[in-house]
Amino acid sequence: MTTSMLRPPAIRPDENLTSHRRPRNLAATIARFSARHRATAIVGWLLFVVVATALSAVIGTIGAEDSDYGNGESKRAQQIIDAAGFPDRAGEMVIVQSGTLTADSIEFQTAVRDVAAAVEATGQVENVNTDAVSEDGRSALVTFAMKGDPETAADRIEPVHDAVSGVQERHPDLMIAQTGEVSVDEAIDSQVEGALATMSMLSLPVTLGILLVAFGALLAAVIPLGLAVTAFLASLGLLAASSRLFPADTTVTHLMLLMGLAVGVDYCLFYIRREREERAAGASPEQALATAAATSGRSVLISAITVVIAMSGMFLTQDTTFISLATGTILVVAVAAIGSLTVLPAILAKLGDRVDLGRIPGLYRRQSNGRFWRFVLRVVLRRPGISAALAAGALIALALPALGMRPASDGIEGVKHDKAAIKTYDQVQAAFPGGADPATVVIKAPDVTGPAVTAAIADFKVKALATGQLHEPITVEVNPDRTVARVGIGLSGTGTDKVSEDAVRTLRDDVIPGSLGSVDGAEVAVTGGAAQSVDFNHALTRSVPLVFAFVLGLAFVLLLVSFRSVVVAVTAIVLNLLSVAAAYGALVLAFQHGWGSGLMDFQERGTITSWIPLFLFVILFGLSMDYHVFVLSRIREGYDRGWPTKLAVSRGIQSTAGVITSAAVVMVAVFALFTTAPLTAMKEMGFGLAIAVLIDATIVRAVLLPSVMALLGERNWYLPRWLGWLPRLSHN
Repeated sequence: MTTSMLRPPAIRPDENLTSHRRPRNLAATIARFSARHRATAIVGWLLFVVVATALSAVIGTIGAEDSDYGNGESKRAQQIIDAAGFPDRAGEMVIVQSGTLTADSIEFQTAVRDVAAAVEATGQVENVNTDAVSEDGRSALVTFAMKGDPETAADRIEPVHDAVSGVQERHPDLMIAQTGEVSVDEAIDSQVEGALATMSMLSLPVTLGILLVAFGALLAAVIPLGLAVTAFLASLGLLAASSRLFPADTTVTHLMLLMGLAVGVDYCLFYIRREREERAAGASPEQALATAAATSGRSVLISAITVVIAMSGMFLTQDTTFISLATGTILVVAVAAIGSLTVLPAILAKLGDRVDLGRIPGLYRRQSNGRFWRFVLRVVLRRPGISAALAAGALIALALPALGMRPASDGIEGVKHDKAAIKTYDQVQAAFPGGADPATVVIKAPDVTGPAVTAAIADFKVKALATGQLHEPITVEVNPDRTVARVGIGLSGTGTDKVSEDAVRTLRDDVIPGSLGSVDGAEVAVTGGAAQSVDFNHALTRSVPLVFAFVLGLAFVLLLVSFRSVVVAVTAIVLNLLSVAAAYGALVLAFQHGWGSGLMDFQERGTITSWIPLFLFVILFGLSMDYHVFVLSRIREGYDRGWPTKLAVSRGIQSTAGVITSAAVVMVAVFALFTTAPLTAMKEMGFGLAIAVLIDATIVRAVLLPSVMALLGERNWYLPRWLGWLPRLSHN
């Protein structure tokens, strides 16, 4: 292929995408209506946003309760506890520790009694217990429960903290510190809420700055941002309504904002840049808008449907967290797409060339020259076989570490350990393995205080401690009607690592069957952080094949119908899976192996947060299809106009290079903000999304896709005769 083949030829009038032929696809029809009824479209959109936002304020969003979470046995145990009528109290503890004294010394015992008396004197606590002593005798625990509603316990904890601090001052030779449910939650909330709010606020100026560079004009940059923000606000109202069916997870609104910015800006970029391109080629404003609607508008529609399909796969997990994240993401993507297809054409029709108001000297240009991508494509298409082999080899090599991925719940290990309550938690965990986050064994029987059950509990304690994996303190609590007992017991390990998970399996498979399992008519189940992790991973293993089959199957059908090619559909799916696999590998290297711990400031755990891999798959598969659909649509446009496949590939990728690069930069920048969050899971999510988009927009889109399509040639458009009944959708 000569260099001249990469330069656009003179386009005949009948070839121009801005021809007078009326577009016949759905996106063009909607845009034509909006352009003719501008006031209706714009006012209607604003009214929709206001009503939806008001709906959110009036009815409120129902948040997910603790009982909504969980899987398998641990969820069943929690449901038994919730129905048993146990007093709902928040547990706290104070550790008394010495490097020289033991718990039987007078000073040590005095300090323990002083702690118990001080917290009781506040009038805010009950059920004070001082029996727990560590195996080395140098640590003791004073445990108690906060009176009243645990949801408001944080409002009453300060006097207790002050009382403990006072005891510490009277015993300077000992370490006396408080931790527990309220203290740790308070510490985590102080980290997370501020960080998430900061990320959300930073995302707006960061996105605006990138758009200013991309468009070189203030108004053109503000329009995508405005549409994305209004789409987010409207989707919050829809989330409030949907939360009646699917309770909302606490993090879903933050994800919705960032996803709304990512896809909302992308959709507007596709649309506006195509309209600008047509104007630069000499089309009238009306023709330019019609062409943008028929081409980029159609791509937006297909991309949005693909993202929604991918997100819908998370419903198959039947997990509250996944369902909540899927619901929020689907809503914001759908609303952003609707806005791009309706109100955006009306705004562009109203503004015309005034969309370029506020031009920035040195940045403004209607059409990117694409010199860099033209050079890359020239190299790639000259040696497509070598280019494909090198790109695929690099992605496969990066994906290989994913084979050793070990998912696990993050628990408190996924939080920065820079707060006093969290540091004290670590000290309790070290002195009393599992004591800070014990397993809970739930026993349901007609009378749990009867001799058969009490004897079984005593036997259980002996056998549990004999394993070396289960530890003191062991606590027993009985509900008011004596039908349910819950036994707390410490686990070896951190509570989220393999050691703790093995201890849960020992508890379930060996200790309970040989003790509590022998009681006739008794139902026994285990819950707690480690047990929930085991059950979650088991449930995920079951649901992952269903999710993958659902997402890949429906995406294949959508691409097949859109492009009337089996090869294009299969190629797009394979390339997307390859980019997701490479992102998995990078994630394992950065977080599981800790290569990114210094740069992203997290504590290496040797695991990946259990919900991250599946979540990343559906999000990344949906988002990466944005680029593929947009590029493939331009390639198909050229092919339908009679260009050879290699020429259509070259020009299609060149013509979309600028807008895709801008869109990718927005996504990478927005998602990278997550890596500054205090939660390791948030860092993993942000890193995984950013690195995958970066891989997809560079290696896959600029090297692998064109080289593979060049190698396949006319076979790209293969469609079996028996599928000839598929509708022919216009791409221009």
